[in-house]
Amino acid sequence: MKPKTQPKNPNRDLFRPLLEDIINPEHELVKLEKLIDWEFFEKEWSNLFSSTTGRPATSPRLIAGLFYLQHLYGHSDEGVLDAFLQSPYYQHFCGCIHFEHQIPIDPTTLVRWRKRLGEEGMEWLLTHSIQAAVNAKMVKPKSFEQILVDTTVMEKAIAHPTDAKLLETSRKRLIKQAKKENIQLRQNYNRVAPRQAIQTGRYAHAKQYKRMKKSLKKQRTYLGRIIRDIERKAQPLSKALKKELSLAKQILNQKPKDKNKLYSLHAPEVECISKGKSRKPYEFGVKVTVATTLKEGLVVGMRSMPGNPYDGHTLAEAIEQKEILTNTKTKLICVDKGYKGHQIKNCQVLISGQKRGMTRSLKKKLKRRSAIEATIGHMKTEGRLDRCTLKGQLGDAMFALLCAAGHNLRLILNFLRDFLAFLYTEIVKNIFKPQVTEEKWCRIEVA
Repeated sequence: MKPKTQPKNPNRDLFRPLLEDIINPEHELVKLEKLIDWEFFEKEWSNLFSSTTGRPATSPRLIAGLFYLQHLYGHSDEGVLDAFLQSPYYQHFCGCIHFEHQIPIDPTTLVRWRKRLGEEGMEWLLTHSIQAAVNAKMVKPKSFEQILVDTTVMEKAIAHPTDAKLLETSRKRLIKQAKKENIQLRQNYNRVAPRQAIQTGRYAHAKQYKRMKKSLKKQRTYLGRIIRDIERKAQPLSKALKKELSLAKQILNQKPKDKNKLYSLHAPEVECISKGKSRKPYEFGVKVTVATTLKEGLVVGMRSMPGNPYDGHTLAEAIEQKEILTNTKTKLICVDKGYKGHQIKNCQVLISGQKRGMTRSLKKKLKRRSAIEATIGHMKTEGRLDRCTLKGQLGDAMFALLCAAGHNLRLILNFLRDFLAFLYTEIVKNIFKPQVTEEKWCRIEVA
């Protein structure tokens, strides 16, 4: 059933105080709440529910508010609801009228809403965070014509992949699935295989690579015997068992220098990406392209790029998404040297180190290119971009967009804080400004 829309003029409950009577109207979340067009989510997301029977769905305003707060302050699904229960400002931001003493939804409801909304729904959240910045007069629409673009790696929530760990995990998963389907294995190696995995790690730590290879060969032998035993006894194979067997065979047969290696069993889409960092040579996740405004650093586009494409090939998609979200044509883009050979002709592209055709104003704008590195760093430390917890390639796309929306809201809050501090200092200056009389001015002129 479609969600119920909240009444604009609710009837006051005499036994429960209104949130407006409790909270401070000058609080930053109260001011931020007024900048977002919540009615859009009520209209747009209610169309996702075609049925007219059954229990009414959760309010879209509540879900949108929880998604914003989750990535604004870096909460998990359970953490944002715990904070919602304790903070009247969180509840007011999500559209509650009275103070709630119980969580309105189960944390799994957020999972179902993410699946229902998909990537398009998360793009709407990012769009309205951009519009909120315009409403706060933090940016002007003209700022969207000049942008910075760069790529980064959004790492996945997986353990560091080693052959020993992958072989042992695959063995455990196969045995668990065989037990579910009542397949009696000849031997499961539950006693010797975990010890062998530990021993492999010890040999690798001690740089005894010949012994490490012998130990890995034993682990592969254990896994291969279990695979063959299951294939003999389980006929026909179930869908779940087929999937586990295909993953196990891929891990068993892959070699160190193979392409399209499997790095995680629960997240097969993970890729190994090298970004040239000395402290972290390889990162395991997905490449993400980020677009921000040249002057303010507001995120106006963010998209995951599975397959680890060349940076220059991602620029066209980044421009397309940015123009859809902001409804503004792009005139100038500043990028780093990794974008050489981009083949973009619709707008001017400045590359780091470029000297041909550079004027003084263009040089000044190109110096701003490195500002996007700080934006990415803030999204990884203050946001949640450093570790994606959603499942699959669709989860990567949604998580990147939510991180971008959360970063925009943090920028708006910082702008509101600075603006209020500026107003306060100006008021104090005017109140305590010393008044100069005409006699004093005369004395000064005579002197």
